[in-house]
Amino acid sequence: MIATALAVAFVVFSCKGKPEGELLDLTAVPLQTIDDMFFVMSTNGGLQMRGEAEVMEVYQNDTCSYELFPKGLNVFGYAENGELESTIQSDGAKHHKSKNDEYWLCYGNVVIKNIIKQETMETDTLYWDQSTHEIYTDCYIRMYSPSGFMQGYGMRSDEHARNADIMRPFNSYGVVVKDTTNVEIDTINIIGPILK
Repeated sequence: MIATALAVAFVVFSCKGKPEGELLDLTAVPLQTIDDMFFVMSTNGGLQMRGEAEVMEVYQNDTCSYELFPKGLNVFGYAENGELESTIQSDGAKHHKSKNDEYWLCYGNVVIKNIIKQETMETDTLYWDQSTHEIYTDCYIRMYSPSGFMQGYGMRSDEHARNADIMRPFNSYGVVVKDTTNVEIDTINIIGPILK
């Protein structure tokens, strides 16, 4: 009888604190977790974009919802003719949606490639605004292309990285493709203009 009284007293005493449900913050834990995620975006049946992520976590609170990609995100953009045109790789990403805005954020070793133009850009943070079809950053960025190397702070481009513009460049160099001051000597036609 004493043991039963002690057990009841223990249960009553231990339940006087806050219930466990009140201690749990539901906005800090994901509502959904997806492993090995793959998504495709198309327009009129034509492949526009596809993406891959090892893990996607969905969060939601009163004002917004967002998806986190804590183990990285790979995005592949396709031209109108179906050819792979651009890729974006990052260590992590976030897709934020609220009543007033929606944007994508890639962070950590972000690499943007335009395969057709053979351009590669590297930065730490990249934003994608779907409403304006623009990618941009205000961080340090490096760009490698067949015409040279550029670095600076800030970049703006369309979402396929077709026309990347570095906002504040510094210490860049170019590669000379054709030297217009080169003198050519025609050994066959000594008299007259050089024929091409």
